[in-house]
Amino acid sequence: MKSRIFPVRIICAAILVSCANVLPVAGCARPAPPSLSARGEKALLRIEVLDDDLFRFEYAPPPDVRQETIGRTPMIARADFPGPSRLNRPGNGRLETAEGQVGIDRSDLSTRFSMTACGEEPVQHELFSVRLMEMTSEGCVIAIDAPEMTHAWGLGEQFPKPGEANGDWVGRVRMPGCEFGNRMVPYKGGAVGNAMFPVLYMMAADGTTCALFLDDLSALEWDLSTRPWRIKSTGAAVRGYVLLGESLPELRSEYMDLVGRPPVPPKAAFGLWISEYGYEDWAELESKLASLRKSGFPVDGFILDLQWFGGVDPGGEKSRMGRLAWDRKRFPDPRRKIAELRAREGVHIVPIEESYVTRGLPEHKRLASKGYLVRAMDGTPVFIKSWWGHGGMIDWTKPAAGDFWHDWKRKRLIDDGVVGHWTDLGEPEDYAASAVYHGVPGGGGRHRDVHNYYNFAWAESIYRGYLRGGPGKRPFFMSRSGVSGIQRFGAAMWSGDIGSNLPSLAAHFNTQLHMSMSGMDYYGSDLGGFKRTALDGDLNEMYTQWFAAGAMVDVPVRPHTANTSNQYETAPDRVGDSASNLANIRLRYELIPYIYSLAHRAYLHGEAVFPPPVYCFPGDPALRECGDQKMIGDALMTALVAEYGRRTRDVYLPRGRWFDWYSAERIESAGEVVRNVPLYREGRFRLPLFARAGAIVPLMHVDDQTMNTTGRRRDGTRRDELVLRVFESPGSSEFTLYEDDGWSTAYQGGRVRTTLIRQDGDVDGVELVVDGACGDYEDAPVERAVVVKLTTGGRTQCSGVMLHDEPLARHRRLEDLEKSDSGWCQTARCTIVAKTARLPVRRAKRLRFSLTAD
Repeated sequence: MKSRIFPVRIICAAILVSCANVLPVAGCARPAPPSLSARGEKALLRIEVLDDDLFRFEYAPPPDVRQETIGRTPMIARADFPGPSRLNRPGNGRLETAEGQVGIDRSDLSTRFSMTACGEEPVQHELFSVRLMEMTSEGCVIAIDAPEMTHAWGLGEQFPKPGEANGDWVGRVRMPGCEFGNRMVPYKGGAVGNAMFPVLYMMAADGTTCALFLDDLSALEWDLSTRPWRIKSTGAAVRGYVLLGESLPELRSEYMDLVGRPPVPPKAAFGLWISEYGYEDWAELESKLASLRKSGFPVDGFILDLQWFGGVDPGGEKSRMGRLAWDRKRFPDPRRKIAELRAREGVHIVPIEESYVTRGLPEHKRLASKGYLVRAMDGTPVFIKSWWGHGGMIDWTKPAAGDFWHDWKRKRLIDDGVVGHWTDLGEPEDYAASAVYHGVPGGGGRHRDVHNYYNFAWAESIYRGYLRGGPGKRPFFMSRSGVSGIQRFGAAMWSGDIGSNLPSLAAHFNTQLHMSMSGMDYYGSDLGGFKRTALDGDLNEMYTQWFAAGAMVDVPVRPHTANTSNQYETAPDRVGDSASNLANIRLRYELIPYIYSLAHRAYLHGEAVFPPPVYCFPGDPALRECGDQKMIGDALMTALVAEYGRRTRDVYLPRGRWFDWYSAERIESAGEVVRNVPLYREGRFRLPLFARAGAIVPLMHVDDQTMNTTGRRRDGTRRDELVLRVFESPGSSEFTLYEDDGWSTAYQGGRVRTTLIRQDGDVDGVELVVDGACGDYEDAPVERAVVVKLTTGGRTQCSGVMLHDEPLARHRRLEDLEKSDSGWCQTARCTIVAKTARLPVRRAKRLRFSLTAD
């Protein structure tokens, strides 16, 4: 476990395909890339070589005058490419680079991609072919001939059948949510999102892997039920990129480099946020907070639904939808109250907002006068009648409209102290099919052109607004819909108004698998379900299982339900098994230093934060349809549960040494199922969690005094020690801890601290080295203690622990060690806890554990 990406070598590639609505590449400093072209009866095919492992291609109607280079859509964040280090033109319509080959068959205008596997004798692997089947004014059909591919993942958000947690896309059809694409769709008593993130990763039985990404703003249908696979688009052209790589993590990182990596969310976003539809006033919110504090729950914030701006009136034009200003009768003096909650309780506020503005509001009149509303065919603002009232919608595709709205409305909320935003109904939910928009950059302005771009443009306007504010707060918001690329603006997503039943939760597990592979690291659900009327079993058991799953892999951890009549509870101290909920959220808070470090790696390298196991173990066929087990980084694996009456569950562990997180039991797996792993420990529901040998997991100290993700404590004490959970490996392993101020964008300018932690096992024991910290940030600690909880690989006794060359004192009880400045204690067979005094963080610490068998 020396490196984060384990040494499974596998052949990988990706295609990114774009249909219609493209940005021209203008002002490019580099010369036009090397290319091939061929003309058919209905289309012109062009291929460009952008790098050794990156190709771009296009099927388009033959133009009278074509662009110098192939265009791109707003989905693509990257516009400059270095070109190949080596290029061969062997003839017969082929191009070869150091890593790949592409060729054109002029008889049917198909293009075939292959790659060269490096080794003592390079081997060429045929990957796939792309062929244009149809091209009309109504759209395109392409065929993907990949006969060896047996499994496929990605394609964003579409729920499978209720209860199906596991499964890939082969043999299924990925349908758009509506004729235009993204949409909320009815699902088992609720409604869930259907959002196209059109990246499809494919794998052959022998582990050869490739991926296809349609960077398309049109409605798409992917038919993987027959061969060759067919993809239908309402776009007028097909444009794409082909990426080559040697591992799934490498391939995903290259894809994220093209569409944009996510910024690091505020640290508070990784904690517990309480939400419902909705809190009537500050008093109701504070009553929920007081109850949580009394029960010992850490909490980072509350999320306000539309009651914060006065609610809505479905019957007319005077509804407050679009007011985006506080209802000061029920939420008086918001700036003072938000500051008070932050100062007294360490909690924060996020309000909801929508794109709709009722016609009777002054906001509608002002927006209309500036031309910032979506228009009907006659040029007047489009008029929509809906549950929220009667009015129009902001034209986010017009940058001036988004900038005006942010500076006029949203910035006031930021100045009031809100730390994020909840963008709802962004598919968009309501629209006029004949509406006219400012339009997609370089593309059309019809609704069919804009539908899937609309929410992307909204997200981008928030991001631009934060950038205009200068160095300061990080943009972070929850979005109900999206497309590839939205993550680069600071978006998380949730799965919509999901029904309160376990079959819906199980299907959500499968959707999270595909969203992670599609580049959306921060994805969650309304914990406990939004529609309680869809409950199909015991409420408390359903909520407890759902809350445990969210505490493992959701960002943020956010219970939410429809509760306008105040008949339901959402807070985890009031519904479900409170003791189990408390144990599970405390584990989440303990893991935040580890998860937060993963978030930095997602920002820097495009690595997945909560990937499916196949991402880390692509060579293991048993994991290729696994959706109810999740990785947390590459060191931890959890197994989720969505079934009434379960007391145990089976867990598949890939080949290698694993440790049970709770019991420290060592498991030597040959790639097999561990039967009957307990789900209840000491009477509390706990999801299985396993650590790989060599795992180094930084933790936060959490107890009944912990208030939030910063480690703030109710008794005012400081517990800023660096806690490390270490699982012995026969060899060496390492992990880098990332720390920053948790709120600002200063980390992007280098204001971040990294600490490399290394462990090496040998015949005499284990050596752990905490390197001196590098970098700095505002209010960073200059000294702290280090606490190491070592789980050995089988050696049951520790004869001593040295800090550098000095022995630490042994304590017989953990309680005595906790009261001491330093020392060590053996708390169980194979488990040793060691502690240093407070030492400068820039000084390296070397601890040596001397281990023996019984």
